Amino acid sequence: MIVRLVNAKTRVGYDPPEKPLRWLERQPANVLAKPFGFGGQHYLYRYLSPLEALGVELRAPVPTIEPLPLETARALALLDRHHLRRNAFIAVHAGASFQGRQWQPERFALAIDEISRQTGLEFLLVGGPDEWASTERIVAKGASPVVNVVGALSLATLLAVLGQARLFLGNESGPMHMAAAAGTPVVGLFGLTDPAVWGPVGVASVTPRPSMPCECIARDLCRRPDPSKACCVWRLEVKAVVQAVLAILSRTVKDVEHAL
Repeated sequence: MIVRLVNAKTRVGYDPPEKPLRWLERQPANVLAKPFGFGGQHYLYRYLSPLEALGVELRAPVPTIEPLPLETARALALLDRHHLRRNAFIAVHAGASFQGRQWQPERFALAIDEISRQTGLEFLLVGGPDEWASTERIVAKGASPVVNVVGALSLATLLAVLGQARLFLGNESGPMHMAAAAGTPVVGLFGLTDPAVWGPVGVASVTPRPSMPCECIARDLCRRPDPSKACCVWRLEVKAVVQAVLAILSRTVKDVEHAL
């Protein structure tokens, strides 16, 4: 309806639309974009598809975000304050927009303990002010020392901090994509959502996911088939996450040595 109201010579629309209005649908666009452009299957390429329809060259195939120098300085000061070394800590984000997409804090704690035991890396817990509860459960259940800055960072500073991490470990979330855009390797924990479509891009990553089809373990909370309302990630075992982290650390060791 908005496109109909805009008096523009060029009006780009998807063909077909993602959520057709069936008999109400009347395509007002005069330039039609593929559902996914440039031959990609990730949702990123849906956003880029209108550029292909307009004949615009794709110069940057993956998103990158460079922190402002001021935010980098703030991030480094924070690391110094907590005695964390650059590229020698794992940033952990245990939050997500829906409870069912949050891996259990108790399992995060077990994974952190095992990764710490095998690698000697340190851990920094990040997140928003409303994610204190899950973070406190990680701190209470774990045996390894962790630095907790949940609720203490702006998004700009968080981006700079994530760029200094050796690895990001967390649920499918905004901070996961921020870490990837900052160039940090990612272990993203997925449930019903398909990582091939919604996973991190542009960096070394592993996206552990429980076997599918998912056996429902929270019928009073799940709202399948909507992947944003499913609890499948709760079935993800600690061992699989630890193995994913160790695999990424092994694959990216030369990159980190170069950075140091």
